[in-house]
Amino acid sequence: MDIDDLLTRLPIDQIAASLGVDEKTAEQATRQALPALIGGMQANAQDSDGAASLAKALDDHDDDLVKDGVDLGRVNTKDGEKIVSNVFGGNRDQVVNQLAGFNSKGGGSDLIGKLLPLLAPIVLSYLAGQLKGGGKEAPSQQAQSGGGLADILGGLLGGGSGSGGSGGGLGDLLGSLGGLLGGGKR
Repeated sequence: MDIDDLLTRLPIDQIAASLGVDEKTAEQATRQALPALIGGMQANAQDSDGAASLAKALDDHDDDLVKDGVDLGRVNTKDGEKIVSNVFGGNRDQVVNQLAGFNSKGGGSDLIGKLLPLLAPIVLSYLAGQLKGGGKEAPSQQAQSGGGLADILGGLLGGGSGSGGSGGGLGDLLGSLGGLLGGGKR
């Protein structure tokens, strides 16, 4: 299980149409926004309050969004905005600008700003499915028992090929965000 698994489940054509861009631009932006969201969640999960907050959010989401193929029509972007705010806190705009500047082909900050709330509920749904797949307990019980959540987030990031090929890609992207990740709810 890695970030590429999650990417293959995303309806890039629907995302492109929703954002008013071509599929290549939508995919490029998605390849940047996903690791930032997951990295932000992982950074927050390093803190016990952040882990508890994320686990509670996972309890409130099930894997319905990703189970039978993602349909953007079922994504609640208002919920997505809340998730993005919880993940990045006061650093949201800086993260969006950093992502927009990281790769000029990925689209501008307006595009990234619209994309993050679309992807956030999908990421939570995917994580909820991964956690529930690993056991019968609710995500909050798993997170409090340690391991689970942090392992899944780390696995997602560790397994991603980023922009493909060796070097650069995901590591550079997350490195460029550095201290901006982890500014969320604790």
